[in-house]
Amino acid sequence: MIRIPAPDGSLTSYQPSGTGRASTADSTPFTSRSVLAAAHVVGDPLAANEPFGPPLGPPPPQALDWDATLAFRRHLWAHGFTVAEALDTAHRGAGLDWPTAAELVRRSGAEARSVGGRLAVGVWTDQLDPFSPHGVDDVVKAYEQQLEVAEEAGATAIIQASTALAQAAGSPEEYAAVYAGLLEQVSRPVVLHWLLPEWVPGHTGYWGHTGREEATQAFIDLLATHRDKIDGVKVAPLSAEDEVALRRRLPEGMRFYTGDYDTYSELIAGDGQGHSDALSPVFDLIAPVAADAFRALDAGDVEGFRSHLDPTLDLARHIFEGPGRSTLFFKTGLAFLAWLGGHADHFRMVWAEQGARSVPHLAQGYRLADELGLFADPELAAHRIGQYLSLSGIEQ
Repeated sequence: MIRIPAPDGSLTSYQPSGTGRASTADSTPFTSRSVLAAAHVVGDPLAANEPFGPPLGPPPPQALDWDATLAFRRHLWAHGFTVAEALDTAHRGAGLDWPTAAELVRRSGAEARSVGGRLAVGVWTDQLDPFSPHGVDDVVKAYEQQLEVAEEAGATAIIQASTALAQAAGSPEEYAAVYAGLLEQVSRPVVLHWLLPEWVPGHTGYWGHTGREEATQAFIDLLATHRDKIDGVKVAPLSAEDEVALRRRLPEGMRFYTGDYDTYSELIAGDGQGHSDALSPVFDLIAPVAADAFRALDAGDVEGFRSHLDPTLDLARHIFEGPGRSTLFFKTGLAFLAWLGGHADHFRMVWAEQGARSVPHLAQGYRLADELGLFADPELAAHRIGQYLSLSGIEQ
């Protein structure tokens, strides 16, 4: 029996399920959907991975536990997922600088080649100083530098919207020219990733328009012009209804990659007019269960797909909860549950983010995951949550 704190501070007794998930690992890629699992990283416990660095100074470089970080990617590949590398789930823009991100891409590329895994990589402009002005040429060079690293790793590029480009470009024609130049350089179709101003205010005016519909139409025009170079798109945040409406406007055959963590099972299952594919950190959290769901979908069993995936929604909603549902701290839950599940032997994170979620929040995450039978070794998970709670002042 484990004493688990509730959000109001009260303690409840919880009997671990004792039910582990039998290994059904199959590294064969899914056939019914393209599924990119954004993967978390593990911090080096012997490094000075402090939150924000010294007062009035830049944050110090963050060091990774390479063994644990790469082992988790092998876990995702073993279940058939494409690993989506060096995105915000891996602390891009929140502690992981470009040199470390580039090393992560190179190492993940080598691991992918060794196991026959698929890799997609975030291509951005975060090596540019965000507090200094930059011209369009500077932004293009930054994109190209990162694109070269992704190409050398044998990865699909996920070209992310750039606040530096939003500051430098003024007209729709400038945006179109930048993206056309980048797309000329890729060896395989890319994913275009557009975060809306609701999440990134610096993206106001992206595509050369401040109005949502005008910007969306410019985006769709770009997709139609370069449809042979674009595998799909991710646009967020969108309601489920807005996502369905936008995916129906895409050029024929182009994928919409949902990042939804509230109704993803419904969006991926689809309707009579189409479905969403997925680019999401949700699958970092629920990889074994989700893999079983996609295998069912590959076999044409939509009900089986939903029966596997629908029960994971409560856990996902919990891990990703926060102001505006766009919290930065979902990564803490991912790393914590991965530690409980035996994927690492410690729980240290970049920017010391292991402290970014409360004890009740993490304890409830354990309970929901255990009720799903998510842990391959439930006894280890119960032992580790007990250790964590004891060290947090909750006597067991």
